[in-house]
Amino acid sequence: MFKEPIFLEPVLQERIWGGRKLREEYGYDIPSAATGEAWVISAHPNGAGKVTGGAHAGKSLDRLWNDHGELFNKEGDGEYPLLVKILDAAKDLSVQVHPDDEYAQEIEDVPYGKTECWYVLDAEAGSSLILGHTATDEEQFEKMVDTGAWEQLFRYVKVQKGDFVYVPSGTIHAIGRGITILEVQQSSDITYRVYDYDRKDENGNTRALHLDKAKAVTNIPHEEVAVDFETSQVDGMKIRQLVREQYFTVEKWEVDGSAGHSISADFMQVNVIEGEGSIEVEDQEYELKKGMNFILPNGVENIRLHGEMELIVSHP
Repeated sequence: MFKEPIFLEPVLQERIWGGRKLREEYGYDIPSAATGEAWVISAHPNGAGKVTGGAHAGKSLDRLWNDHGELFNKEGDGEYPLLVKILDAAKDLSVQVHPDDEYAQEIEDVPYGKTECWYVLDAEAGSSLILGHTATDEEQFEKMVDTGAWEQLFRYVKVQKGDFVYVPSGTIHAIGRGITILEVQQSSDITYRVYDYDRKDENGNTRALHLDKAKAVTNIPHEEVAVDFETSQVDGMKIRQLVREQYFTVEKWEVDGSAGHSISADFMQVNVIEGEGSIEVEDQEYELKKGMNFILPNGVENIRLHGEMELIVSHP
């Protein structure tokens, strides 16, 4: 069967903290000036993307996963495992934490918890995010949460464009204002809010917090996870491994000229984050430019890339 890239249309999500960058930087047709998220590769029921061309044009990714599992070397009846987003944090996101698989399945009756990672696409000078907390045991954590000692509890980390952050389930975290990220995560939409700056929505209501569940799933004490940024040169392309762990492998590919590459994963998710060029798959050439997102299905063994581009590539 002929194999072709599966190009996907992003699903745009409005958020209280969103802005306009998804249109200004990536050309997406945002619904408002408070658009926070583009779910660029998603089969999640809260926002499944549609295929934009080729043999499966118009089909949603979840339908493709269910009806054509051979495109992904799918085994069993599980749901599509990953979700890729671009987030525009025009304002601070709430401080939050996500459960692991066991808790998500038992308490929320969903298949996946949420381990995620962030590649910083852009960051204003002095930008920072929250990653982890300072409490040494559960008693201290509960006391600091109950008394609202947020400044003492949260760990703040400065970031700049090109940084990478790995966020396992159970990690307290928040993306700060002025930061744009590409997020690769398990396909989950479970979030437990810890703190939301006491801000109100357009109706004057504060958003719900989930402190009991957050206390139940937070890793205590917080532990830094070492990430090995192994770099290799393949033909005319530099490949930097960002993370390789239980749920996903994520790499950054930098193309300068022409480069061939062999594919061994069951399928690969590709996000064009800078530049433009093309990809050759089975003697067919497809134009690529910043903001395009696609899947290389199972059975694609060799590709060739042309142009000057930066790609984030991920797979289970």
